[in-house]
Amino acid sequence: MANLESNEITVRYEDLSIEQMAEIFEQKKREQKELKMNKRAAYEGIRADLVFKIENAVRRVADDVQQLFNFVCEETEAFRAIMGEYGQLRRENQMSYQLEEGNFRIEVKTNKVKKFDERADLAATRLIEFLTLWISESDKGQSDPMYQLAMTLLERNKYGDLDYKSISKLYELEEDFNSEEYSAIMVLFRESNVVEGTATNFYFWERNNMGVWKKVEPSFNRL
Repeated sequence: MANLESNEITVRYEDLSIEQMAEIFEQKKREQKELKMNKRAAYEGIRADLVFKIENAVRRVADDVQQLFNFVCEETEAFRAIMGEYGQLRRENQMSYQLEEGNFRIEVKTNKVKKFDERADLAATRLIEFLTLWISESDKGQSDPMYQLAMTLLERNKYGDLDYKSISKLYELEEDFNSEEYSAIMVLFRESNVVEGTATNFYFWERNNMGVWKKVEPSFNRL
């Protein structure tokens, strides 16, 4: 015989009416729903706390890295001027060089990069508007691979500039989109590609006790 215990009173099911059993059933459903909601709230609270802690740590480190980058840029540029005064540069416009002291080496490398003028910003804005309208008419929405690819190619580098190689890949999608507006945007991108810039990269090396130089990479994903 099945019994139901509540508030220290034992109630036999056969003594209950249909309405009473229905009420008990609904109460159990509410309790289970509340328990599920409590578990979900606890999970979301733990998740939010984890993301918050990691975000704060990442932002602190990112700020430190930005300060390190600014420091290295300023110090090496100032020293390059000194190198020029002491005749340590092969030519006046030499931008790439190495500095070595003891077991540590700093390598400064520069290369010419193709950049865009202010018209590229207008083209990027128009392209985002075009893509937004395009996915609104697509069955796949934002999950459409072409939309995702185009938006990825519009991402900017650490200097806030559009990447020449990425934008060049957008030209290859012109036939796929088959749109006068898209083609006009690509023309604007091509016209804006008139500026050449210089990208500077820094590399750090240390010599171990075997006399071998190994790269020191202040990168999270290189640990």
